[in-house]
Amino acid sequence: MNKKILIADDHSIVTFGTSELLKNHFNNIKIDCAKDYNEVKEKIRNERFDLIILDIEMPGSTYKFMIKEIKSIQKDILIMIFSSSKEIVAMEYIQEGADGFVNKLSSEKTLIKAVESIFEEGYYYPLKLINQVLNRSKKTGTEVLSERELQVFRLLVEGNGNIEISDILKITMSTVSTYKRRIYSKLGVKNIIDLLRIYNNQDMN
Repeated sequence: MNKKILIADDHSIVTFGTSELLKNHFNNIKIDCAKDYNEVKEKIRNERFDLIILDIEMPGSTYKFMIKEIKSIQKDILIMIFSSSKEIVAMEYIQEGADGFVNKLSSEKTLIKAVESIFEEGYYYPLKLINQVLNRSKKTGTEVLSERELQVFRLLVEGNGNIEISDILKITMSTVSTYKRRIYSKLGVKNIIDLLRIYNNQDMN
């Protein structure tokens, strides 16, 4: 296996341990490390890597926006998220174009399996993540919303602003903003136009 891997993590014990594990398992691999996001960009501009094992909370991180930026610098690089975050967070990165996810609490065997899968299949998604995606796909549109979130959703698409919703539901403005963020996140939308599209598609009039 003639591959070049970049381990991007600001914790030296993580980079050292991961590096040694991979070197002991795979033949003919080269491993480099980066301690912050600026160093990541500098290295991938100057060298070609087959895979980057990416900590999403390193210094300089722009979180999920890193994925498209990295791919814009090196189009064919594979990106595996390596984080202690839960699978629900990983889904956001995969939607942006990440090729896999491994939790830092996973076993050495799982990490090796993930790297093998990414090189052989082009991706690695743990079973827990796959199950979450499947369960989520069973719920379409507003079915993922709680009763209160659904109330806020209806008021939003009816043209009400945060102040009006606050008055109607007798909740604070900050609470309205929180519900609004949750709704946007759960439905995977970025603006009121997308909300209206979901509203019309579900015939909720």
